Amino acid sequence: MKKRPSAFSSQLSASRATRSAVLLAGAAALTLIAGCRQDMQHQPRMFPQRGSELFADHRGARPQVLNTVARGQLSDDSYFYTGVVQGANGYKEEQNLMPFPVTMEVLQRGQERFNIYCTPCHSRVGNGLGEIVDRGFKPAGNLHDQVRLSQPISHYFYVMTHGYGAMPDYSAQLTPEDRWAVAAYIRALQLSQAATAQDVPAGVQVRDLKEIASEKGLPESYAEPWTLPATAVQANPPVAGEGTPAMAPGYPADPKISIPATKPAQK
Repeated sequence: MKKRPSAFSSQLSASRATRSAVLLAGAAALTLIAGCRQDMQHQPRMFPQRGSELFADHRGARPQVLNTVARGQLSDDSYFYTGVVQGANGYKEEQNLMPFPVTMEVLQRGQERFNIYCTPCHSRVGNGLGEIVDRGFKPAGNLHDQVRLSQPISHYFYVMTHGYGAMPDYSAQLTPEDRWAVAAYIRALQLSQAATAQDVPAGVQVRDLKEIASEKGLPESYAEPWTLPATAVQANPPVAGEGTPAMAPGYPADPKISIPATKPAQK
């Protein structure tokens, strides 16, 4: 004779069935939620160089806000960044003026940058007979000739910024501060190479370069003026209208404009 299930066992079975149904419903809900999620790569966003219906001009790439300057790009001092000012006649003018005080630290920085970037062509003393000239490259400008001595100090800044004849620009290698420091050092170098005994402060001992060269084990000729080596030749004769290589002006004068003669009116 079989036993009938008790009321307790019936309640337990019903509880288990209810629990299973709840678990199944929860799993189904999670599956639906997972299937309806929106990943970040699918969220609404602007695509470069594509149109957009959000703005009135239908451009996704927005123009820069007027009169705004990116951080670190505020060039409020035009002379500091260009080395020229606008003259009374409207043309660019170079100035024999530094945009900040010249201290010993500035000269030391300029000497360091000059020795790194300028000496291969201009040499350590700036006479234009660097190592690459000794190996056949075009002669560089002599910073001690009358032309360079008469040029304002901002001319050197302009040359380093824009190049000069065969010389490329060094705006990528030298910051504006470093270019001014090098210009200041060039002026100090020019003074040192043309200095006389009267320029030496009282109480300072003046020594002969040949004596110093001998102490360092160098020949006396090491302190003598350098001569242009025979390997330093010009591949092509200079063209007057284009300037001499490595000796062209920092920026050329206004090009000549030829206006054809007016034809006589036909009767």
